Amino acid sequence: MATRRPAIRGLLLALVVLCLAPVPTLAVAALTGPRYPVAGLHRPVEMLIDKWGVPHIYAADTADLFFAQGFNIARDRLFQIDTWRRRGLGLLGDVLGPSYVEQDRAARLFLYRGDLDAEWASYGPESRLAATRFAEGINSYVDWLDRHPDALPPEFGKLGYRPARWHPQDVVRIRSHAIGENLAWELARAKLVCLAGPGASRYLRALRPDHEAAVPAGLDPCSVSDDVLKVYYLATAGVKFTGSGFRTEDVTRAIGDATSGSNAWVIGPGRTASGRPVLANDPHRFADALPSGRYVAQLSAPGLNLAGAGEPWNPGIAIGHNEDIAFGLTNLPIDQTDLYVYELDPDDPTRYRYGTGWERMTEVTEQIPVRGGTPVTGKLFFTRHGPVVKIDEAAHRAFAIRTAWTQPGSAAYLGSLNYQRATNFREFTAGMRTWGAPGSNLVYADVRGNIGYVPAGLTPRRTGAGYDGLLPVPGDGRYEWDGFHANSELPGRDNPASGYFASANDFNIPPGHPVVSNYEWQMPYRKQRIDELIEARPGATVAGSLALQKDEKSLVATQLLEFVRGLSSPDPDTARALELLRGYDGVASVDSPGAALFETWLMKYLHNAWAHAVLPQAAADALASNVNPDVSLVIDSFADPARWLGPDGAAVRDKLILDTLPVAFRDVAGRLGPDTSTWRWGSLHHQEFKHPLGGPNVGPTPVGGSYHTIHPSFFHPLTYAQIIGATFKMALDVGNWNGSAVINAPGQSGDPRSPHYRDLNALWASGGSFPLLYSRSEVERNLDVRIRLEPAAG
Repeated sequence: MATRRPAIRGLLLALVVLCLAPVPTLAVAALTGPRYPVAGLHRPVEMLIDKWGVPHIYAADTADLFFAQGFNIARDRLFQIDTWRRRGLGLLGDVLGPSYVEQDRAARLFLYRGDLDAEWASYGPESRLAATRFAEGINSYVDWLDRHPDALPPEFGKLGYRPARWHPQDVVRIRSHAIGENLAWELARAKLVCLAGPGASRYLRALRPDHEAAVPAGLDPCSVSDDVLKVYYLATAGVKFTGSGFRTEDVTRAIGDATSGSNAWVIGPGRTASGRPVLANDPHRFADALPSGRYVAQLSAPGLNLAGAGEPWNPGIAIGHNEDIAFGLTNLPIDQTDLYVYELDPDDPTRYRYGTGWERMTEVTEQIPVRGGTPVTGKLFFTRHGPVVKIDEAAHRAFAIRTAWTQPGSAAYLGSLNYQRATNFREFTAGMRTWGAPGSNLVYADVRGNIGYVPAGLTPRRTGAGYDGLLPVPGDGRYEWDGFHANSELPGRDNPASGYFASANDFNIPPGHPVVSNYEWQMPYRKQRIDELIEARPGATVAGSLALQKDEKSLVATQLLEFVRGLSSPDPDTARALELLRGYDGVASVDSPGAALFETWLMKYLHNAWAHAVLPQAAADALASNVNPDVSLVIDSFADPARWLGPDGAAVRDKLILDTLPVAFRDVAGRLGPDTSTWRWGSLHHQEFKHPLGGPNVGPTPVGGSYHTIHPSFFHPLTYAQIIGATFKMALDVGNWNGSAVINAPGQSGDPRSPHYRDLNALWASGGSFPLLYSRSEVERNLDVRIRLEPAAG
């Protein structure tokens, strides 16, 4: 052994030299980054920005960590978060003028006005500190901009105002960015019932578990006017800057309401190649907005080391991992909103019937500041159920919206503060007990090989005969919420026997479960395809999950095409359409000619014709206007035509197909030319990230996917522009954290001057990803800029 020591020493020396050699080069590059003297910081903080634009923030304690997170998000996304705050608090008119006063008034109706102590307590003992320091960090960067005006993001110069300073409570008072999709369906269902009777609502959406929506006693469905949600939509809408052309069409908002969803799965060690769990998540958000709605970061301080994505306006990380556990989420469509209809006192329109008498609305008067003018007095009215969104004095009727947002703990996704320090499934589940909004399916994995699923969200206990939340209800006291079910009453899973769990906003309540959180779910096709691929591919890997997220096979296409294959027609256009679809494999890829025809046929023509086959004209017109039609009902009716379409249902079905296919064929041919061999789905279907002031935009870029594929695209049915999609995707190698991958399109920064404004778009469009780095050494190897925050002198 003694004769080998010099060789061993020599080998060790060589390894030391090899390991140290790159360090001076990295250090020199890193020192070129900026240093910021920052008032309010306790000790220095390092922010290492990797080459993909992800900040890795290292602080001496969590107080400085959340401060630095706020400072950094302001550095990268200041215009986005400033707009979010002003929109949510009803302060747009203060900088944009009188044309925004109505939106400001609408937003103020939905602010949290409850007990702030109870509110902070809902998010755990660290929440007030986190929000306070986060706000202080934002303000510190705004202060720095006052001293360095040349660094101000260009949007503020174009619009002629300065970014605002934040208060900690701003983070929790704003509620109107939460998901509340049920109201649109209540309105649509009421209209169908008004036009064609109670049975007409069965054609709107499949209800699960099997259920028939009943008209609540005392409700006249025809009394619910088409514009009743106008104020609610204004309160929850993004900001349209005059002349920007950004989100100008109502259909864009409708698509957003109808399609909220995501994919997530966790695969246990018995099904993976490494023997470690794999957790993957791709939330679906507005994909036309620039920057995107999520921001990737690492937050590291003693006792807390998080990596993943969060809301730009929230402290912490909602989707990602700490040292011990990983977590992802999808929307659990809990019905957290209801529309109430009131009879008004003919002699006093501020009084509404409740019980055997009249009850007065609560009136709140607020001064809404207006740029260049005097403040406008805004009157806000509330019933015992919630904000009044319409008063029709002529008809002696009023409408109010009840939401879970008025309850403590309902600031969207801020509940993640409760589980970010969890080390096991028990602690994680306990952290989800006070999660309020939105309803969420949380998938879980840990470094010990455990996996699980935790559903959470405030689920109202509805009381009153036939009160199921599917239609508006009279506000006279017959239909109330008697508190909320505990989150522990929702059916979770701990190490499921299948060895994996997947969620795609599908109906996932076990048969006979006593708590039904909702009857309206997203269609089952994404979940069915996820299950099919996970079960067919043993030895799961991160790369495999990334590939799964890119899957573009539509089970809607494969099922509907079964009814097409046996048909024929002497009409040339119909014959060519049938020939093309017979060869279509159902994969909505960028290069697919079949997808161009199928998606056009389904979304623009087939469902419309089907609606007119099952309903009278006026009701059919209303149903056909639905931007996310429940095509599972079309498939069911084609499989059982006599039940749905009458005694000659098969002939009706075949005629529907043969009548609509040539129209769709001529539509596509008019856009792409007569030669079907040159057709491409991506020649129609595209993605463009639009800057809110009209540019610089990113794209348009051809993309694949559809409403019903794992790789999702909820696109405008007339322009084919993708409105909702998965701009953020993540796949985690649990325990081997540096082996994880992520993408966030089109780039991490919202500043058009930044190299990270659009640098990820091509990678995202091709289905690519980059490493979600965790260890300090890997971050240093992939370093772009080192930023140092230092306590200001004095």
